[in-house]
Amino acid sequence: MTAAANPLRARQYAILAVWGAGLWFAAALLVNWLGTIGALDKPWVVLTYALTVPGTVPFVYLTRVVAGLTKRQTALGIAAATASAAMLDGNALVWAPGLYGTAGVAGAAAILWGAGVGLVLGLAMNGDGHKA
Repeated sequence: MTAAANPLRARQYAILAVWGAGLWFAAALLVNWLGTIGALDKPWVVLTYALTVPGTVPFVYLTRVVAGLTKRQTALGIAAATASAAMLDGNALVWAPGLYGTAGVAGAAAILWGAGVGLVLGLAMNGDGHKA
């Protein structure tokens, strides 16, 4: 069964939009700090990006809980939250770039990387756990 067979309720979309906005703001604060310690500079950015993968996994599970998602709604739910975060990231980059501090564009890029990681994990963690 696909995510389309398990649509989200309006309440879940609202929760996911707010949740995604909150995660984006937390990520913006994090990349601001990461910029001050040089974690977004070469060569350290490779390690930062690599650590984003295991660091994102708990947030996929937490998103399920916060929005009341079933396993089969995971990909769609993560996509909804990520859409909210990505739109805020794009707007902040234009209208409030100071939010990223010394990280600047590298901070926004790190958030974009994290969004991609979240989407891939959402897809990988979607379903009922049975192999096809």
